[in-house]
Amino acid sequence: MSETATAKPADEEEVREAMMDVVDPELGIDVVNLGLIYGIHVDEENVATLDMTLTSAACPLTDVIEDQARSATEGLVRDLKINWVWMPPWGPDKITDDGREQLRALGFNV
Repeated sequence: MSETATAKPADEEEVREAMMDVVDPELGIDVVNLGLIYGIHVDEENVATLDMTLTSAACPLTDVIEDQARSATEGLVRDLKINWVWMPPWGPDKITDDGREQLRALGFNV
């Protein structure tokens, strides 16, 4: 059995940590602290699936965020899939306290 076959899959917290490097290009805050990640699942084959939303269903940046997410998780998971979900809709209530602080630092009133 090869070394990679016995390697333990990444855990959800490791994936969440990596996703902190993925920044919403419009707001300049990472997708985790914006509350855009609704769920993370890593299967036994080390494929991560994110249930993720955007600030708006009309957001033109899905490709940019997908590319960033792939880069952020490269070497951590074998593959990354994003399940774009729109229910429940994202709202400012989903932003973490850290995210609120970052937005205030940028001049947003949250």
